[in-house]
Amino acid sequence: MTTLFISDLHLEAERPEIGEQFLDFLSGEARQADALYILGDLFETWVGDDDPNPHYAQMKVAIRALVDSGVPVFFMHGNRDFVIGAKFAGETGVVILDDPHPIEMFGRQVLLSHGDAFCIDDIEYQRARAMTRDPQWQAMMLAKPLQERLDFAEQSRLQSEQHKEQSSQQIMDVNQGAIVEIFRETGVAILLHGHTHRPAVHKFDLGERTVTRIVLGDWYEQGSVVRWDEQGPRLEAMPR
Repeated sequence: MTTLFISDLHLEAERPEIGEQFLDFLSGEARQADALYILGDLFETWVGDDDPNPHYAQMKVAIRALVDSGVPVFFMHGNRDFVIGAKFAGETGVVILDDPHPIEMFGRQVLLSHGDAFCIDDIEYQRARAMTRDPQWQAMMLAKPLQERLDFAEQSRLQSEQHKEQSSQQIMDVNQGAIVEIFRETGVAILLHGHTHRPAVHKFDLGERTVTRIVLGDWYEQGSVVRWDEQGPRLEAMPR
């Protein structure tokens, strides 16, 4: 049996082909899995569990069907859907994980993360991240009317795109020092994350041991998945 890991789908009605691929994935390959882990940015924007968005509702029903079929689904917040909460978990049956979260896969210690916490060279982004992860800020935002939250999310998305255009690719990637620190701090052998949209497998020497960082890709062009069985992890693209 295989455990599946995905991230950065950025589901939204404006890109129905991504949603269709996700629905096919949930009703097909995922039904045969031991478990499914979603490591953040499942949705392009999420302004609260009370949003009646019909496209998102369709995705929630499909996730619930997978859970009801006997496949556990674990979800980690990303930088686009960090206010997903208890109502969403109740509706879909997912288990919400802290970031980072350790697991064991076939005797190997693994750390899961969305990945944005390691992009410490992007100081402006880290300031915004600290604010939006603050429980008091989230409570204040969720108390606002739905339309006001939707307007804020759209403005934030536009600002994010502008920031990307004006920033170097280097500062938006993970900081190697931060990666080395988390490996030494946790003692894990493998770090698996998304966020950067740069799918790759990085192996490097810490001196006393060799470690591996696996980066999931986004789903803008085609699905990205890590399939993990007794043979080990495989980072693969899913054809459209």
